[in-house]
Amino acid sequence: MLCLSLGVAAGAWSSVVLAADVGLAGLFPGKALLTINGGQPRIVAVGATTDEGVKVVSVNGETATLEVNGKRRQLRVGQNVVSRPSQSGPARVVLTADARGHFYSTGNINGSTVRFLVDTGASMISLGAGDARRIGVDPAKGVPGVANTANGQTVVSRVKLHSVRVGEIELNNVDALVHQHDLPVSLLGMSFLNRMEMQRNGDTMTLIKRY
Repeated sequence: MLCLSLGVAAGAWSSVVLAADVGLAGLFPGKALLTINGGQPRIVAVGATTDEGVKVVSVNGETATLEVNGKRRQLRVGQNVVSRPSQSGPARVVLTADARGHFYSTGNINGSTVRFLVDTGASMISLGAGDARRIGVDPAKGVPGVANTANGQTVVSRVKLHSVRVGEIELNNVDALVHQHDLPVSLLGMSFLNRMEMQRNGDTMTLIKRY
């Protein structure tokens, strides 16, 4: 149930005026190497804002925090994210693969930041024990059960998440599984994705909220 099949995920933000396609190509002390809207990589210092409205807020280890139109997202080196304005119609997020072909996202659960790997092979959102504690999700209040993973069966607790957000898409009352041990990354499974229209085109995927 939790075997990784198709990794899809992304961190995304919306731009009020223009679409923003931003990739983090590298990091330097106090600076980030960005690609914006398909342009050549450029070095942007912490505190500086590009003509496209992308601001480098901070650089820490392998990540950089960027801000576009007041909304912040954290990217790792190799991640690329796209967001397009949706002034009308359902909320959507356009995701772009990283250099290894995987899709990661800095999302949000119950108001706390979470790093996701979206996995269509996972029936539900899956959280490691550490992430659950940090978010404030108590597995003792859930329904105990057993899940089949790539490493065999594991004890889990089924819980309900008040809110899950990826980019401009937000869902409420989403089912999730909390594992007894830590996971390298939280899985954004079908309890979220089955409420999306998913359109794959090469190394991009568009998630469109259906309901």
